[in-house]
Amino acid sequence: MIDTLINAFVFVMTMILTVLTFKKEGKWSWANGKQAFKYFTILSNVLCAVSCLLMVFFPQTDWAWTLKYIGTAAVTVTLLTVFFFLGPTQGYGNMLRGAGCFWHLIDPVLAILSFLIWEKRGMDSGSALLGVLPVAVYGTLYLCKVVFAPEEKGWPDFYGFNAGGHWKISFSAMLLAAVLISFIFMLLQNA
Repeated sequence: MIDTLINAFVFVMTMILTVLTFKKEGKWSWANGKQAFKYFTILSNVLCAVSCLLMVFFPQTDWAWTLKYIGTAAVTVTLLTVFFFLGPTQGYGNMLRGAGCFWHLIDPVLAILSFLIWEKRGMDSGSALLGVLPVAVYGTLYLCKVVFAPEEKGWPDFYGFNAGGHWKISFSAMLLAAVLISFIFMLLQNA
């Protein structure tokens, strides 16, 4: 019951905040909302929210549980990136102010707690590696848009992962962190 309430709360709050990304200075802005979807933070939270909704309606199914795991692993990457990289480089106040508090802290913590306490099922290493998918896919997109795309079609390096041209280190570190997070989830699911 508690996990159902948490999952419903995460879905509703994420959808409200996602809709609000389409507002800028009190006016609706398609461009502003579209811009928001280039950030892993938004994408990981929306993925997690959809998986939470599926767990509300299909809590006994393996596919919904697996998607919840993938979404939870993604927002865990968001949480840890903020606390260990973006917070120190861009300021914790910037990261945790307003909706950022939900995107970067509340949603990830609630997803982690519900997944590890009330949705425990056990996990093998093959399933654990599915948690790396969001980082692998987004990391590749970010790399293409920030490093390899022509300037007019690319993105600015808003996460700072290519600072000093060190994208190889950042990309490898993010993938390694995603693998580590995935196996920690496996250990905790099997404990």
